[in-house]
Amino acid sequence: MESTSIPGLETKVSRVGLGTWSMGGIWWGGADDTSSLRTIRAALDCGINLIDTAPVYGLGLSEELVGKAVADYGKREEVVIATKLGVSGRPPDVRRDSSPARIRLEIEESLTRLRTDYIDIYQVHWPDLETPFEVTAEALAALQAEGKIRAIGLSNFSIEQIDRVRSAATVSTIQPPFNLFGQASGQDVIPHAHANNIAVLSYGSIARGLLSGRMKPDTVFEGDDLRLNDPKFQAPCYEQYLEAVRKLGLLAHSKFGKNVMQLAIRWVLDQGVEVALVGARKPEHIEPLAGALGWNIDSETNDEIAEILSSSISEACRS
Repeated sequence: MESTSIPGLETKVSRVGLGTWSMGGIWWGGADDTSSLRTIRAALDCGINLIDTAPVYGLGLSEELVGKAVADYGKREEVVIATKLGVSGRPPDVRRDSSPARIRLEIEESLTRLRTDYIDIYQVHWPDLETPFEVTAEALAALQAEGKIRAIGLSNFSIEQIDRVRSAATVSTIQPPFNLFGQASGQDVIPHAHANNIAVLSYGSIARGLLSGRMKPDTVFEGDDLRLNDPKFQAPCYEQYLEAVRKLGLLAHSKFGKNVMQLAIRWVLDQGVEVALVGARKPEHIEPLAGALGWNIDSETNDEIAEILSSSISEACRS
């Protein structure tokens, strides 16, 4: 397992982190708690020690599962728990609130669900435009001084918003979306983070499963699965993305003996991202992640990847 450092943390973190959004069930067509617990344990056993969660993932369920899995694991000091604050409710009634009073309420609820007395990385989930960013930052700095959190993180923040938080507190991490099919953060947020000693924990590394290699033309999404309303998973774009995945898979196999998911994760890491977060909810999805580590993509292959993307996916379907 490759590892890296996060400003403000003593524990080294794995460069692949486990995302647990889907374990909450909501927006993902339901979930199996037993399978989720086994998945978290499988990740810990294979050396993935950064687990990312949030209160809004299943209205607290994801945090509860992470808390139980880590407690059962029994080595809390070896695990880096990253959770979030400031988003609550159930769709479509989802609210943003990063006020000091809300932060004080949420930290205690998260600590209880996670069965711990501190959170390693506490991240503002989405910008709250009603609360001054400096006020939110001061509230987080107070929690840090009290020892309830080790590092302050942000998620889905712009450069300007990051800098406003930085004016009142030390920001250790930023979590933007970033993958082969969505590269916008690589043009602004990620370079800005690196210029200011902020570690990048990127999410969506396999594009909601598109880059897993498991999606087929007849794959069915059920219930409240958010992919039912994601343009990438609708005609005509879905077919274009699947064709890109097919070609990327052939390239990965011929050049490196890897599969498309391993290529996709490696690509993210090779862009300078410290930790690529990968969502999973079945134990068998964990072991293949190791295949993304210990090698690099050469410049010639990067050019071939870019050509596959441009030739397979129309401008109208790109994001």
